[in-house]
Amino acid sequence: MDIEISRADYEHGGRYTLLAGGAPIGELDHADRDGVRTFTHTGVRKGHEGEGLAAKLVRRGLDDARTDGVRVVAECPYVKRFVEQHPDDADLLA
Repeated sequence: MDIEISRADYEHGGRYTLLAGGAPIGELDHADRDGVRTFTHTGVRKGHEGEGLAAKLVRRGLDDARTDGVRVVAECPYVKRFVEQHPDDADLLA
């Protein structure tokens, strides 16, 4: 499966969209305010769960947060669990 992650930034946040064969099959939403990026939702369409795709979205989001120089709030339970399982990312937490 050919996977691509696109990023769209808006005035106060953004969305990462996971595409397979050009079709959207997952997303990671965030809100940005005062140098803090709050990840609010991670979702993967039925039929694609359990393939590690949500982890790919979150990894990209955390990597971009590090590059962008922002702190992170893991409001989304999946993002919170991901950071707990990857303590090398804990330094990003606000």
